[in-house]
Amino acid sequence: MTEDAPLQWSTPLSAVAALAIGGVALGAAGLLVSTEPAGRLLVSVAALGLLLTAASAGRQRPRLAVDRNAGRIVVGRLSGRRTYHRSDIERARIVRYPRLGRRVPMLEIDVRAPDGTERLLIFGRWDLGTNPEDVFDALSVHRLVGPESRQ
Repeated sequence: MTEDAPLQWSTPLSAVAALAIGGVALGAAGLLVSTEPAGRLLVSVAALGLLLTAASAGRQRPRLAVDRNAGRIVVGRLSGRRTYHRSDIERARIVRYPRLGRRVPMLEIDVRAPDGTERLLIFGRWDLGTNPEDVFDALSVHRLVGPESRQ
């Protein structure tokens, strides 16, 4: 990993657009299919779920960014952006969770906010748009996490 590595990660824009298009298509299908009220309701609820997922993924872009000049990370949340300085990061590590019969890596970052509250930030491939191990390496290059945190 070099100093020129990307400094922000988020859900791919194409995935967000696909969710939105799918939500609109399901919504149209829910309105046009009037043969069964229960089916219309289920399709409409699915459309709403897709649209809400697309909206939340779009709102949180970028999900994680590195401000290398200030030595801090910026985390996108539904409620806005949160900034954590290098001194706020207590631990970062890659943890492999079982999912659908295989183990997938997740980036876990323990932070302490300036007000003293502790938070556990968990990022997967969907959140970052890339392998969490690559993001961990980039954080290590910018000295935001120690290399001993990898599991």
